[in-house]
Amino acid sequence: MDDVQKRKQLRKYKMIATGLFVVMAVVFVLMTVLEKRNPAHWVGYIRAFSEAAMVGALADWFAVTALFHHPLGLKIPHTNLIQNSKERIGDNLGNFVVSNFLSPQNIRPYIQKIRISNMAGEWLAKEKNQQNLVSELSKIILNILYKLDDDSVTGFITKKAREMTDDLKINHIVGNGIQYLVEKQDHQKLITGLAKQIKEYVLNNQDIVKQRVQKESYFLIPKFVDDTIAEKITGGLSKFFEEVENDPSHPLRSEITSKLYAFSSELQTEKKWKDEFKNIKNDFLTEDKLHQYSVDIWRSIKKSLARELEEEESALKAYLNKNLTELSLNLQTDEKLQYKIDHWVRVTAYKYILKNTHQASSLISSTVGNWEGKELSEKLELEVGKDLQFIRVNGTLVGGLVGLIIYTVSNFFI
Repeated sequence: MDDVQKRKQLRKYKMIATGLFVVMAVVFVLMTVLEKRNPAHWVGYIRAFSEAAMVGALADWFAVTALFHHPLGLKIPHTNLIQNSKERIGDNLGNFVVSNFLSPQNIRPYIQKIRISNMAGEWLAKEKNQQNLVSELSKIILNILYKLDDDSVTGFITKKAREMTDDLKINHIVGNGIQYLVEKQDHQKLITGLAKQIKEYVLNNQDIVKQRVQKESYFLIPKFVDDTIAEKITGGLSKFFEEVENDPSHPLRSEITSKLYAFSSELQTEKKWKDEFKNIKNDFLTEDKLHQYSVDIWRSIKKSLARELEEEESALKAYLNKNLTELSLNLQTDEKLQYKIDHWVRVTAYKYILKNTHQASSLISSTVGNWEGKELSEKLELEVGKDLQFIRVNGTLVGGLVGLIIYTVSNFFI
C-alpha cells in the first residue's frame, strides 16, 4: 500500500472517530434540552452516557494527537512527542531491534536453516542460469581487461620477474636437476645411447682411424702393420662401447655416475659456478629484455583471453560450462561438500551478525535521528494512525459506559 492510499485510509478513520464524537455531542445537547422540558427518568441515562462519551472522546483525541502534533496548534508541554523525541526514539528503537531480534538465541534457529549449497546447486543446474553466469562473468572480465593500463601491467610483470630472477639460484637448480636425474637413473639411458653412437661411429669410420695411424707411424713400418693396428684399435673401441651399451653394471657407468654426483655437489657449493651462472643470467636477462618479454607475454595473454571471452563457442566458455555442470551436481549430491559449505556459511554469518549488531543499532538510530521531525511524525502516523483512531472510538464508547455506570450508581445507591 502506497502513501496516498494510507493517507486516504487515515483520513477515513479520523472522520469516523470525529463523527462519533459529533454524534455524542448532538445527543448530549438534545438530551439536555429534552430534560428541561420533559424530565423523564430515561433521559438522564442517555445524557450521562453522551456526556461521558464526549469527555472520553476528547481525552483520547488529545492523547493521540499529542503523539504527532500540537493539539489545535497550541504548544502545550509534552505534546508533539514524536518530533520532539526523535533522537531518543531512534536510540530506543535500535536497542530494541538488537536486543529482541539480533540476539544469539533469536538468530541461531534461522542460521541453522541456511542451505546455501543445495540452493546454489539447483540454480546452477539450469542451463539458462549457467549461460547467464558465464556471460556476465565474461563481460566483467572483459571490462576489466580493456580498462587495464598496458604499461602498468607490463611494468608490474617486469618488476616481479626481476624480483624472481634476483632470488633465482641457477647453480642450485642445475645441480639439483642433475642429482634428480642421476637418482632416477635417467642418465643411464643417455650413457647407453652415447655408447651406441660412439660404437657405430668407430665402426663406420675405420678408414679415418687407419689414416690417422698411418700419419702418426714411422715411415719404415709397413702399411699392413698400420692397418692391423688400426683394426685392433677400432675393434677394441667398438667392443668396449658395446659392453658399456649392453652391461647395466659396467664400471664406466658407475664412474660416470660418481662424476655426475660430484659435479652436482660442486655446482651447488663452489662459488665459481655461482658467479658463472649469475653472469650468464645477467647477460641473458637484461632490463630491456625482461621488459620486452613482459610486453610480449601480456599482449599474448590479453589477446588470447579477449578472444576466448568474446566468442560464444570458445574453448574457455565450454570449459567453464562443463565445470559449472559438475559443480552443480556436486552441490546437490556430495553431502561432505554440502556440509562444508553450509557450515562455513552458517558460522560466518553467525559471527558477522553478532559482530556487527551494534552497527544495526547505530544505523537505525542515525537514520531515525537524521529524519526531519515532521517527516518522522508523518511516517509513523501513516503507519499506525489508522489503528490509533480506534482508540478514540473505543474511548468514546468506554467513556460513555463508565459515565452511565457512575450515573446509575449515584441514582440507586447515593
